[in-house]
Amino acid sequence: MTNNTNEKVNNMNSPVEIAAKYESIGKGKTEFSAFKTFLLGILAGVFIALGGLGSQIASCSAADPSSARMISSVVFPIGLFMVLVGGAELFTGNCLIIIPVLSGKARLSGMLRNWVLVYFGNMVGGFLIALLASTSHIYSFANNALAESVIATAVTKANITFSDGLLRGILCNILVCLAVWCSFSADEIAGKILALWLPVMLFIICGFEHCVANMYFIPAGMLTSAIYNLPADGLSLYGFFVTNLIPVTIGNIIGGSVCVGAMYYTIYLKK
Repeated sequence: MTNNTNEKVNNMNSPVEIAAKYESIGKGKTEFSAFKTFLLGILAGVFIALGGLGSQIASCSAADPSSARMISSVVFPIGLFMVLVGGAELFTGNCLIIIPVLSGKARLSGMLRNWVLVYFGNMVGGFLIALLASTSHIYSFANNALAESVIATAVTKANITFSDGLLRGILCNILVCLAVWCSFSADEIAGKILALWLPVMLFIICGFEHCVANMYFIPAGMLTSAIYNLPADGLSLYGFFVTNLIPVTIGNIIGGSVCVGAMYYTIYLKK
């Protein structure tokens, strides 16, 4: 049931309240110092990568691909949980900053500044976990079955077509931004966890593409191939940056900013 009033229903913040709350929060994000924003971006990259690492370990010995995705979907949302509850800046979630920009509370330049700082901070965080995990030989789990799975995941992602990357990126960030949006519906931590967990589970089960997660998955495959001397045909920096990150990032921006942020601004805040 859609609630268009400012009253709480069953101790849940209404969509109007969520929109107003994010309008203020998003404005604050554009005014934070560049140094702290970048550091928070690194933290978010680390958290998402740890969620990705945990999901890979949990699912690498699954009996079939469907079971592997289901197991991964239960573990991966821990990363977003740490971002939202622990405090960090995630590029995909920050696509919602379009809300205060459209309402005139924040400047477009402030949003773009935040996006750039957070994006590259996320990349640093993702690479750090990939580096630490590969050099500490965590991927030797299950007689190198994990290493082979990590490389296979990276190869698949680095060879995606532009259209697939774009469309899967759109679908992914619709769900990620809905997870962030829904987490603001609850004021207590248990409600926040449940609200954010379910949409993220769905995006993992569906196999959508998340640019920040890929900042861990693909470097992890490249480093593992080099350290474990395992083949990784078709895995390259070009595949990482051009084939995957460019279309997936564009798709994530469209999914988060247009399909979720601009849509909810139009419904709940536009006069």
